[in-house]
Amino acid sequence: MQHTYYVSGMTCAGCKDTVTKAISSLPAVTDVQVDIKTGEVLINMDEHISLAKLEETLLPHPHYKIYNDKAAKEKGEEEKEEHKKASGSQTGKFYCPMHCEGEKMYDKPGDCPVCGMNLEKAAAPVAAAKKYTCPMHPEIVEDKPGSCPICGMDLVPMAATAEAEDNSVVKELSRKFWIAVFFTIPVFIIAMGGMIPGNPLPRLLSQEVWDYIQLALSVPVIFYSGWMFFKRAYRSIRTWNLNMFTLIGIGTGVAFLFSLVGLFFPDLFPAQFKSEEGSVFLYFEAATVIITLVLLGQLMEAKAHSRTNGAIKELLNLVPAEAILVKDGQDKIIAVEDIKLGDILRVKPGGKIAVDGVIMEGVASIDESMITGEPIPADKGEGDKVSSGTINSTRSFTMKAEKIGANTLLAQIIEMVNKASRSKAPIQKLTDRISQYFVPIVVLVAVLTFFAWVIWGPEPRYVFGFVNAIAVLIIACPCALGLATPMSVMVGVGKGAKNGVLIKNAAALEKLNKFDTLVVDKTGTLTEGKPSVEDVVAFDGFEVMDLVSKIASLNKMSEHPLATAIVNYGKQEKVEWQEVENFDSVSGKGVKGVLNGKNVILGNNSLLKEQEINVATTEEEAVKQAQRKGKTVSYIAIDKKIAGYVVISDKIKTTSKAAIATLQNDGVEVIMITGDNADTARAVAEELGLKKYYAAALPEDKLRYVEEMQAAGKKVAMAGDGINDSPALAQADVGIAMGTGTDVAIESAEVTLVKGDLQGIVKARHLGEKVMRNIHQNLWFAFGYNILGIPIAAGLLFPFFGILLSPMIAAVAMSFSSVSVIVNALRLRTVSL
Repeated sequence: MQHTYYVSGMTCAGCKDTVTKAISSLPAVTDVQVDIKTGEVLINMDEHISLAKLEETLLPHPHYKIYNDKAAKEKGEEEKEEHKKASGSQTGKFYCPMHCEGEKMYDKPGDCPVCGMNLEKAAAPVAAAKKYTCPMHPEIVEDKPGSCPICGMDLVPMAATAEAEDNSVVKELSRKFWIAVFFTIPVFIIAMGGMIPGNPLPRLLSQEVWDYIQLALSVPVIFYSGWMFFKRAYRSIRTWNLNMFTLIGIGTGVAFLFSLVGLFFPDLFPAQFKSEEGSVFLYFEAATVIITLVLLGQLMEAKAHSRTNGAIKELLNLVPAEAILVKDGQDKIIAVEDIKLGDILRVKPGGKIAVDGVIMEGVASIDESMITGEPIPADKGEGDKVSSGTINSTRSFTMKAEKIGANTLLAQIIEMVNKASRSKAPIQKLTDRISQYFVPIVVLVAVLTFFAWVIWGPEPRYVFGFVNAIAVLIIACPCALGLATPMSVMVGVGKGAKNGVLIKNAAALEKLNKFDTLVVDKTGTLTEGKPSVEDVVAFDGFEVMDLVSKIASLNKMSEHPLATAIVNYGKQEKVEWQEVENFDSVSGKGVKGVLNGKNVILGNNSLLKEQEINVATTEEEAVKQAQRKGKTVSYIAIDKKIAGYVVISDKIKTTSKAAIATLQNDGVEVIMITGDNADTARAVAEELGLKKYYAAALPEDKLRYVEEMQAAGKKVAMAGDGINDSPALAQADVGIAMGTGTDVAIESAEVTLVKGDLQGIVKARHLGEKVMRNIHQNLWFAFGYNILGIPIAAGLLFPFFGILLSPMIAAVAMSFSSVSVIVNALRLRTVSL
């Protein structure tokens, strides 16, 4: 019989394999077919299996949940998403740095069930409130510094940072490493005693006693310091997720067991495995030294890896633990987590801004470099918005809290960086495919190495074969391959965040290196996006102030930047506000509504034609004169008669021209697409040096132009900031949103520029180039290391130079290969964008 179920939480092929294996483990199951995209699971079974039994099989994998039908699955996912939003973060979650199961997160620290790597902790979106405790009485916890009520000692901050949690892994590895060193050194000295001039060891004790001492000293190394490697190896073989620890476990395990049997049962071995005295060659020192060196590599890797997400930690440290609340005319220090929407906060000179908000009273110079990457402080005054994590450089001011907790810009940046760091770049698919076959091939090579030495090697051929087979197992490093891409992506995404370039996923980072055509919107992208009304002109029979009153009232219903400019102008002129009925916003054309019984339209030629409104030649010529100067002009029509027009200017950003020139010099074709008229578009294009532009474009036109360019074989990046840009942003190979634009545009794009100017695109493109170059360097290093190392370990150089690679030296090389990949990735932290 066949039943259909649905499983949530699957994101990749690794998830599919895990779910398939878990369900297939039930005796009654004959076949399992899993569809990752829909979550559908077809189960063929000899007898009916209850849902509870199926849920039980997935208990070891809490990320997945099985449901009877699709509706139940969707409801469960909605509840999970709501819980995630309510919590506001992924605090306490852990992920695999090699992304074996996509973006899957784990609730507890430990080892990845697929590759065995240490799980890394995802950074929390916002800093927790600082707590203080007594070093002698940890039960004492206070919100502010002071003295312990029990012993009087000064309270100290509690260690509750992501860095402290990272250190726990480093401390554990460090403890195991030094214990291994303590016991390994004497094992090594005993084993290599024959190389010491005038070796005193045989005069103290017999060789047999020394052999037993080696065993005793090896036990703590194997069964404490290195036991985690054997656990990971066993799990990898049981689940058939073969990895680096499979090879380490097999290699050192075989060496230890061989030595153990050789010590207690020497008569089981042929003469080729024995010394002239008749004792079996033992390899306790090889097993312990290899374990110790691999631990050293793991320790160095953990320390280096903690630096790869240093950008996130720096962002976390931007949020202060406390803020100054102004209430009833009094200043009160409160924890950041206690801030509520609408609270009035005071920010003193040198103080960090705790949440997003707007300045209510005062002026200041705000250092926003940690958010935008722009070193020059921004002058802010009443009504200007400020962001959490930025620093007040000058005078004190008060602000109103508008976004708190996980909703602040800084929290969203951290979450985006976290998510992007855990995503996979398309180039990683190559290493994933290779890794599937890598370990079985290495094991096969080790077996062939042993038999090749036994058949063609010199005496003692069995010893040579055994030692070189272990060297092959130890030197191979699939981790170097696996880490090559994610480490560069993690550091690159962090580097981008510190420079105001937010990358949504690793695929976008890779595509930033490839686009040859950049399509840009005008308003808010090339221009400041802060339009202002320059003039309102009334034709015969109409009054200017009446027109201002009507268009200002009409635009109170719209969120478009031009509408905001008109409303602000109405406030400035202190117009009489009118009631609006039947309001309608026609995307890309304008707005219309009924005011005091009159049909009022404010829009472009397209809207007028749609409403069958004719424009006289003299009226059209007056409008065109303003448009030729690069102004945006909208017609005002009342009851299907042209009443006048409004002239709006939007200053071109000072950085736009230089950024466009840089991109063009890099071989990128820059094309402007705007909903504005041809005359305005031409004036802007000429000023910016753009050879190609499209005017009077509706949202569907922008989408169509992008599709046509892609059909012509171009790799298109689209930059915009408005709702009308979102379809084209989603369609482009890379969508780039201005951080100063709408939430819809930001959601549709893969890259967000916090500051919102084209220099950010130049930085993003350079970042993509440098990250991809770094990834290629890592891959060449990892591939080259294994291609050269494995044959040398097998004994390739012995016939020509008499050189053999000791398993211990192989362990050193293997350990440092992963560290080298991480260190190379860390170079991205110092590159200039």
